[in-house]
Amino acid sequence: MTCENKATSDVRENRLSALRRLTTADEVESTVGLPASAVMLKQISTLDEGCRTVLARCPVAAFGYRDSDGTSRTTFIGGTPGFVRVHSPTRISFSLPGPGDPYGPVSFFFLLPGVGEILRVNGSVAARKGAETTVDIAEAYVHCAQAVLRSRLWQPPAPAEPVAPATPAAEFAGDGPLRRPGVAEFLAAAPFLALSTWDASGGSDTSPRGDRQEVARILDGRTLVVPDRKGNKRADTLHNLLRDDRLSFAALVPGRTGVLHVRGRGAITDDPALLETMALRGMPPHLALLIDVEHAEVTGSDAVARSRLWTPGAHVERGTVPDLMALAGEHLAAGSAAAEGGPPAFLLRAVGAIPGLPRLLRLVMNRAYRSGLRKEGYEDVNENVGPGAGGRRRGFLRRRLPTTDVPPTMEERRTRCARCASPRCAGRHRARSPSYWRTLYGRTSCRLASYGRAPARTRARSTSGPASSSRSSPTSTAARSGGPIRPRRRPVRPALR
Repeated sequence: MTCENKATSDVRENRLSALRRLTTADEVESTVGLPASAVMLKQISTLDEGCRTVLARCPVAAFGYRDSDGTSRTTFIGGTPGFVRVHSPTRISFSLPGPGDPYGPVSFFFLLPGVGEILRVNGSVAARKGAETTVDIAEAYVHCAQAVLRSRLWQPPAPAEPVAPATPAAEFAGDGPLRRPGVAEFLAAAPFLALSTWDASGGSDTSPRGDRQEVARILDGRTLVVPDRKGNKRADTLHNLLRDDRLSFAALVPGRTGVLHVRGRGAITDDPALLETMALRGMPPHLALLIDVEHAEVTGSDAVARSRLWTPGAHVERGTVPDLMALAGEHLAAGSAAAEGGPPAFLLRAVGAIPGLPRLLRLVMNRAYRSGLRKEGYEDVNENVGPGAGGRRRGFLRRRLPTTDVPPTMEERRTRCARCASPRCAGRHRARSPSYWRTLYGRTSCRLASYGRAPARTRARSTSGPASSSRSSPTSTAARSGGPIRPRRRPVRPALR
């Protein structure tokens, strides 16, 4: 290292050491705030039927653990749906061929392709036989979709742009683990990571982190900064770092099968100048994590490769898994009924049984996600996050009329369905409300959606008939509605013997 480089490194280290750091829980809570009671009541101590269904459909999960030497590790496990075997509501097992034998408390979060919410599970290792690991469940709960939405994890990966290998590494000074081959390039493209921390008693917690560009930014050869934007205020990761600063994370790049494994020590900062460098449309994060990296390495992941998360058709279909937002509502109802002074359990079950309530809850949460992310400075957050969201958009909150460059003629308006702008709708769409069609086209229903496209002979015959028979003639009725009148079928009575 030359004298000039050494002087630059010393200046950078002095600047990093001068950053203000939060060291008490009161300082963290004054910035983040306290979580709502509903956030803490939605966790359960066993895997219910909904959680077991999610595990049966989940192809990959993030797993945080420590080995017998106390080394922190985070990796991705799985490869195929149902890789986790559920032996009972409090015990699961899976295969872990990775380095180090897990010891003591461990934590997971399970990813469903195309779904924003995440199922988080914490527990402790009960047995280890070869690569087979058995875990006793301590708690499970549904995590919100903000990290997935921020990172756009399930969107089709963009084509990789050729970048000179030395370009990212030349932008920061100092030697360290982040200068290892491929580390800086991977971090520059990684929008999503799984971060594992531990509390004073050894309890483990693995949480998702996502951002629009790179989720972890390099400050020098051994220092990373991860923005901590607004969420549900639970802040388990922040409270854990106040008691035990050792951490590890595994980062993903959509479309790639490699995983970046990092471990080190973390601290919390609210330095305004540093937070301003991570602002989105003038909105900086309220806190950031400073990570002193001890080890960083990019490796291939068999679990990510075999799970094929970003291949066409990989997203879970609607109806194959429970909506995780509705599942969280069931957990909240169970926790509220068990809490002191909570509402009666039968009342909560009656409310949960209201037809259409899960779908309404999904629509409300999608709108809340979009509103919250726009306030943080994110743009283009219009995607839905429930099961089957990758297909045709549903719900009155997301319906929009199609737009065309050339305005349709009057004849096209008479024969096109206003919902799909297709002259051959073939009756796939149901009629909207009468006031909706009357406002647009002066009719009380979509003629093609309600009756199907009328044959040419019927339309010609109906339009050429005399005007005096318009009220009682079936052909005049067909002309007004856009199709022939379909006679009602009379029920066939069984013959008497």
